[in-house]
Amino acid sequence: MNNRVSIQGKFQYRLAGWRYSAIVRFLLFLALAVVFYVALLHRIVPQTYDIQLGSVTEKDILAPRAIANEVATEKAKEEAAARVQPVYKIASLRNEVAVEAIFEKLQQINSDAEVSVADKVNIYKTVIPTIIQDHLDRQIKGFTDSGQYNDLLLAEMRKSIREQQYRIPEESFYKIPRLTKEDLTAMEPVAKEIVVKLMSDQITDAQTARVKVPELVNSSTLTKNNARELVQELVRAALSPNKFYDQKGTEEAKGHARDNVKQVMINKNEVLVPKGEKVTEELYQRLASLDLLRDEASYWPNLGLFLFIVLCCVFLYMYVRQSSLPINHNNAQLFMYVLIVVLTIAGMKLFSLLQNLDYPYIGYLAPTAMGAMMVTILLNSHLAFVTAVVLSVISSVIFNSDHLQSFEFKYGLLTLTSSFAAIFSIQRASQRSSILKAGMMVSLFALALVCALLLLEDHETRNNALFAASFALGSGLLTAVFVMGLLPFFEVAFGILSPLKLVELSNPNHPLLRKLLTETPGTYHHSVMVGNLSEAAAGAIGADGLLCRVGAYYHDIGKTKRPSYFIENQSHTENPHDKIEPALSKSIIVAHARDGVEMLKDYNIPKPIRDIAEQHHGTTLLQYFYHKAKKLAEERQEKPPEEAEYRYPGPKAQTKEAAIVGIADCVEAAVRSLRNPTVEQIDSMVRKIIKNRLDDGQFNECDLTIKELDQIVKILNETLLGIFHSRIEYPADMPEQKTAAKQEKTKSEAKMSETKKEVKP
Repeated sequence: MNNRVSIQGKFQYRLAGWRYSAIVRFLLFLALAVVFYVALLHRIVPQTYDIQLGSVTEKDILAPRAIANEVATEKAKEEAAARVQPVYKIASLRNEVAVEAIFEKLQQINSDAEVSVADKVNIYKTVIPTIIQDHLDRQIKGFTDSGQYNDLLLAEMRKSIREQQYRIPEESFYKIPRLTKEDLTAMEPVAKEIVVKLMSDQITDAQTARVKVPELVNSSTLTKNNARELVQELVRAALSPNKFYDQKGTEEAKGHARDNVKQVMINKNEVLVPKGEKVTEELYQRLASLDLLRDEASYWPNLGLFLFIVLCCVFLYMYVRQSSLPINHNNAQLFMYVLIVVLTIAGMKLFSLLQNLDYPYIGYLAPTAMGAMMVTILLNSHLAFVTAVVLSVISSVIFNSDHLQSFEFKYGLLTLTSSFAAIFSIQRASQRSSILKAGMMVSLFALALVCALLLLEDHETRNNALFAASFALGSGLLTAVFVMGLLPFFEVAFGILSPLKLVELSNPNHPLLRKLLTETPGTYHHSVMVGNLSEAAAGAIGADGLLCRVGAYYHDIGKTKRPSYFIENQSHTENPHDKIEPALSKSIIVAHARDGVEMLKDYNIPKPIRDIAEQHHGTTLLQYFYHKAKKLAEERQEKPPEEAEYRYPGPKAQTKEAAIVGIADCVEAAVRSLRNPTVEQIDSMVRKIIKNRLDDGQFNECDLTIKELDQIVKILNETLLGIFHSRIEYPADMPEQKTAAKQEKTKSEAKMSETKKEVKP
């Protein structure tokens, strides 16, 4: 039997020892690192395939990331270049100047009587084409000197003008000498006007312009047939193309068209090589360049991912190690933290799988702020900020599906913004509805950020923008739903007493509180008063005021088993302790703490509240019953009892909250026993109670300081004055004799209060 008890004790010790084991702590961080690695592995390190040159692929080979499709891109560029129309340039050629020079020469030669007609004909055959060609050459030279046109275009001008030069019929040269001065004078303005008119159009083929000449000449003021005929020929000769094909400009336009073609991409997870395709040398080299061949795979990405994860875990470890939070040494809380992070990453991975659907930005719907919100509620807001940073970096990798970079900043920034909004919104939450409100705040901040990103990029379609905004709005609500669903599980599984759970437990409709109210109304009222006092005192020293209040509500729940044995429930009835032995009275009074713990366990009340019920009396002495037993032993001439027999079994207060509730419990009962308490009486009694407990070593196992005890005294005095202000009667307001009588009476009542306090612990 003894061996069995010994083995059981060792087993329980080992079971409890894991909470503070360094090995368990290391394993938890190692598990977190493994989760990080598995979650990010396929996003950073590409999958490899066992493929040989000349073999046939046994399955589809997917693109490990967004890859440029060079063949499709080049084809698209050539198609874009082919759609480019030839580029032409318009040259400002003033051919009417050549017409003017021709008529000036005709006037000069025709008026010279010494030149024979035959010579004139020969001269005109040479001079007229020369005048036109020299004029065009001078203009092109001017273009060359000015650098207005490129060399290829100038060469095209010379070529086109030369190829489209008009040859005046032979018989026309024989008719020109017959023209009189008056004929030439009438013909010149008509010819110039027609040349100016036709050259104002864009002419690539001079022949199309020359076809229009007869109609324009016939509609002119010329009446002689000979003059009309010769004007037509001279105008035709003067016309030339003025719109020329620009080869360099066309090539530049095609180059711009090629450059404007976007790179054709093979998106991540799209089929790169279909099943059954033969692996050619070109395809083999391409797969090798993408590190998809198992034999030639690069392990540098694995090393980079390993270092990245090590940095994240070291970052978290150093923060946890240097913090003053319970997670610093409590592996149960660390395990809960790891579980929260793992669930958040699992949610990210689940929504990343939906990115293959035809809904752009569906990753915005992921409840990425869930982890930060739950860490804030269950652990600490400062730890939640650190967690938000780590999760934002991880989400930027998990949701990166369409880019060549390893990180997608938009998803990381959205996670960080949503998480911060959740932390700021939920850290003072006191009701379950606060989670929904926090979810709405997450939605609003996510929507604002998504709108900002869309406006900055300014290239998304309306449908894509609506999808992005809708998903951002839904993410906050989805986060609230997940948190509300998971929170009770964590509270029960890890015994976490969140502010939301505390508020639920403070509901007067809770079965235990209703039992306390209906069966022991005096104790219920006392518990409410202790809750007010302890919450105010806890707030003054930075302790958990809400835990103190709720703990005070339940601290005397054990009195419901024997309510009549406690003075606050004895209304106009005899005190049963007057008829029983002090030892029995002591057993009944002491039992209420143990009974309360058992009742709280039956109702699954969290351990921090059970600890307050068990520890609020510590190992204090029941002075009244001890002195009564001592006096009775003297009367019976028996051995006086040991002081230890009349002390509570403890343990002493282990936390500030338990110590504060114990102080408030004693102070409230003592002050309530005074009929007309004064300021001085209240202050004296509070200080006396705290000093007695301090001297008795009741605060030795909690971290309350003398300074904090002094602050507790001040705040209890202020709160008690607020509670008993209507009954306070100051000595200065009383007659002198009445004051002396009152003071004497107060001393007597103060002595009685100590006695009553023993009966009502």
